[in-house]
Amino acid sequence: LCALAVDRALAAAACTPSKMMRTAVLRLSGPGRRLASTDALKRTALYAWHEDMGGKMVDFAGYALPVQYDGLSIKQSHQHTREKASLFDVSHMGQLRIRGKDRAAFLERVVVGEIASLAEGAGRLSLITNENGGIKDDTVITNAGDYIYMVVNAACKDKDAAHLTEQLADFRAKGGDADFATWEGQSLLALQGPSSMDVLGRFVTGDLRDLAFMTGTDMEVDGIPCRVTRCGYTGEDGFEISVPDDRAVDLARKLCGEAEVEPAGLGARDSLRLEAGLCLYGNDMDETTSPVEATLLWTISKRRREEGGFLGAEAVQRHIAEGVAKKRVGFVVERGAPARQHARVLSEDGDVIGEVTSGSFGPTVNKAVGMAYVAPGFRKAGTSILVEVRGKQYPATVAKMPFTPAGYYK
Repeated sequence: LCALAVDRALAAAACTPSKMMRTAVLRLSGPGRRLASTDALKRTALYAWHEDMGGKMVDFAGYALPVQYDGLSIKQSHQHTREKASLFDVSHMGQLRIRGKDRAAFLERVVVGEIASLAEGAGRLSLITNENGGIKDDTVITNAGDYIYMVVNAACKDKDAAHLTEQLADFRAKGGDADFATWEGQSLLALQGPSSMDVLGRFVTGDLRDLAFMTGTDMEVDGIPCRVTRCGYTGEDGFEISVPDDRAVDLARKLCGEAEVEPAGLGARDSLRLEAGLCLYGNDMDETTSPVEATLLWTISKRRREEGGFLGAEAVQRHIAEGVAKKRVGFVVERGAPARQHARVLSEDGDVIGEVTSGSFGPTVNKAVGMAYVAPGFRKAGTSILVEVRGKQYPATVAKMPFTPAGYYK
């Protein structure tokens, strides 16, 4: 990693950006557009810091966010995260707090997950569904003690808030005690990579070995009151840190002052999550996709599958019982260009059997990888298929996900 070595020599222990030319071109699976101006876009509390660090800003879900930084290509940033640690600004995502004595019962109307049994500090990935069983959003939900903490996607947070408001009115009309509010004035930083525990441990008084994967707690980080959850979107060990806006830059500077840490942007985040087999909302699932089709049935416990009680439960139960016409699978292209979103998937006989939803080069596996929805008979790992790229068909193989071994803390 020559660029990284030069940058380290220049920056020593700090994350001072080099003046090297960019060495990769953005090819995001999700919504991302190069910007001539960011004036019309929303900005996180770290916007100026991103620019100072050499961030190349793009439009993502209406926010100006860095796709990469001077001195590191997207591939190098990806590999650095896999080997050490990277800091991502994910403050565009929505942070919600649900309160009231019936808060768990309310959420079990809205999401498919088992919420009532969540121990204090425990969290899980869940899905917000519509009346047809389609996925309105995916969300990480944590029992924070006297409230439930939710993180939702940036592109969905406004519609999620409207949906929760609508559902809450009905819940209250039936005597339920619950309320929710957006957690205003908070930024969200994601420290990801195998060195993340060692790095964050230098700024907290507790032992992070006691914080299990998918659990969260309130703690001071470098003296700043934060909400820290051990989770992430890269397939590596890591932490999402909810920090007051007015202290976010201070904390980002401190974390990036550690020798192992580099700032990272949307480009690396996308390739990392794809290698980890993690869905991107709007690409790999949407309101027309059910949890069964998205192969996310594991988010629904046995009790919730049987009892239902969430919007669209009948449709999901029907999909479980009868099967579905399409399901999400992973695939690997041994040789050839990555197949991007909407590319056709074909059988070896040339019949169209599905469509690609995400695709990119996987720097860790050193191959083009992707996700697609395919018909029955083509879902088993090892099945040979074809993917169409710019009018040409390339051999591919259905593969288990994640494409690279998960590095989650155990």
